[in-house]
Amino acid sequence: MNPKTARLFFGVVLICLTSAQLPAQDVLSTLSGTVTDSAGKVLPNAKVTLKNLSTGQSVETQADAAGLYSVSKLPAGDYEVSASAEGMVAGLSKVSLTAGNQQTLNLTLTSAPNLQSPATKPSENLPNAPSTGKTEPSLEDLGFSKTEMQSNAAQQALLDKRTHMLKIHQRMGLITTIPLVASVITSLNAGGKSEGTASRDLHVALGSLTGDLYGITAYYAIRAPKIPGTETRGPIRFHKAMAWIHGPGMILTPILGAIAFNQKNNGEKVHGIAVAHSPVAIVTVGAYAAALLSVSVKF
Repeated sequence: MNPKTARLFFGVVLICLTSAQLPAQDVLSTLSGTVTDSAGKVLPNAKVTLKNLSTGQSVETQADAAGLYSVSKLPAGDYEVSASAEGMVAGLSKVSLTAGNQQTLNLTLTSAPNLQSPATKPSENLPNAPSTGKTEPSLEDLGFSKTEMQSNAAQQALLDKRTHMLKIHQRMGLITTIPLVASVITSLNAGGKSEGTASRDLHVALGSLTGDLYGITAYYAIRAPKIPGTETRGPIRFHKAMAWIHGPGMILTPILGAIAFNQKNNGEKVHGIAVAHSPVAIVTVGAYAAALLSVSVKF
């Protein structure tokens, strides 16, 4: 082959090779854009994934510090583009790339919703939720009605205070029964002619303790705010009626007891109004027990 023919041959081959490479470069595309949140703030280092819907092949990249991403040498076709970032809900978009073009697709992510704590069981927060068992007189027995529980906001604070004070009244009433019963038991040996017997002194001490606790119990019942329109019903009506008996009795019994105590200690026989100490005490204890049972036992 002569030199002229050789140069012509290599020139044709070079042209063919060059023309073969140009179409291959023309069919490739580039996709770029910015990843931001819903407020327009860029999301650096966001992960971006491109999936070719025809072939199923995926390409991953990562946005730079300015939230910019770019993927080159992509065959033309339809793509599914997704982006994700910490604390953000993954975004999904679709784009069609044409041969030899550089296209832009900006991606916007939204903030992930805050996780809320599990809701508290309603029965744990309801102030009027029913108890599993009856261990003490209920507030309804003490005069509360369903209408009261649905009172307007202006009366709610008053109702809350009444509820609190009546609960203390209930508990103190039950506590008072302990020294009351003990004083009744020791009264059996409180007689005798000797001065300062142990049984007599114990009986006086228990009686004094009963009177003090009873005074506290009565205070919370008397000072509890009254709710306008409250109707006294059933057992509570009887409960209040008994208070007119055991109330004066709790005052009169220790007075008569003190007189009887002095007479006994002086070696005298109990006489005068002091004789009424035992009968008054019996009536007082009976009325107190009846009042307690009226709001503790359902009839």
